[in-house]
Amino acid sequence: MKTYRIAAIPGDGIGAEVISAGTEVLKAVAKRLDQFELRIDEFDWGGEYYKIHGRMMPEDGREQIRNHDAILFGSAGYPDIPDHITLWGLRLAICQPFDQYANVRPTRVLPGITSPLRNVNDGELDWVIVRENSEGEYAGVGGRVHQGSPLEVATDVAMFTRSGVERIMRFAFKLAQSRPRRLLTVVTKSNAQRHAMVMWDEIANEIAQEFPDVTWDKMLVDAMTTRMVMKPASIDTVVATNLHADILSDLAAAFSGSLGIAPTANLNPERKFPSMFEPIHGSAFDIMGKGIANPIGTFWSGVLLLEHLGEQQAAGRLMDAIERVTADPRYHTPDLGGSARTDEVTAAVIEEIRGANV
Repeated sequence: MKTYRIAAIPGDGIGAEVISAGTEVLKAVAKRLDQFELRIDEFDWGGEYYKIHGRMMPEDGREQIRNHDAILFGSAGYPDIPDHITLWGLRLAICQPFDQYANVRPTRVLPGITSPLRNVNDGELDWVIVRENSEGEYAGVGGRVHQGSPLEVATDVAMFTRSGVERIMRFAFKLAQSRPRRLLTVVTKSNAQRHAMVMWDEIANEIAQEFPDVTWDKMLVDAMTTRMVMKPASIDTVVATNLHADILSDLAAAFSGSLGIAPTANLNPERKFPSMFEPIHGSAFDIMGKGIANPIGTFWSGVLLLEHLGEQQAAGRLMDAIERVTADPRYHTPDLGGSARTDEVTAAVIEEIRGANV
């Protein structure tokens, strides 16, 4: 029987609560199917680690998790630590060196959940947003000089490489090709950003020639926000830059009913490094310790993790269990307008896994 090693990094805030729930559910799926085993190693990196050691993770942290099959990540963010330290010290310190260049965020209105948009609760909203996850606006190139003086200057340079754009475009076209509608929207801002984004457009057109069976169009990012609100059924697969997709995918998650249910896969498609899976809701310190964090985003991230490992039956079983539980309003946490607790939702999903026919 195959054994997978999973690195669990709860991180900060509610990360510990949802990752604990997520590992319980993953173990339940593995036990129910009895086709593979999971060995889960937990790493206590994050804000508390920073307060003791002056860094978010050990210097050799990546080496400790390099040989794991996947990473399950909670959140990074601590109230009295600057956000750029928590992000660059932990999450991006894993994503970028492990070349997890394809960030994939599915969006769907799950059974029993009401979208704030009208007329999308019947399956009309079913998107996947592909975010370039290694360069662009978050490349980390820039600096500050003359700090505190009237002459202070700060720069953040958006860096785009031909190889980086080609690979994310090819990934997005392949993903669109695998979905029933074979429809891709390339998000751009080349009317105002006349160098890097023009190259982005040109490369999209070049890669499109390799996928004649994929219908694609181009949309300026500001116009895309309007299209998401007014014509959600016209969208299927989307590819955008690091910054643009970061914003659009959070908007998409809100349309699905709550940030608490939204999953993310940070993929290294070539599998030279482990890929990382996480809910997108953040550390949410305002509800930390109250037992009301929504674990669905972590469970759905677990589905993506299982799919990446090639365990399609387990992924399907978990997704079915999630949908049966969200369909029941008794298991809606406060972010969904209910009063359910994290442990109640977790127990309900595990019960569905155990009771399901295999």
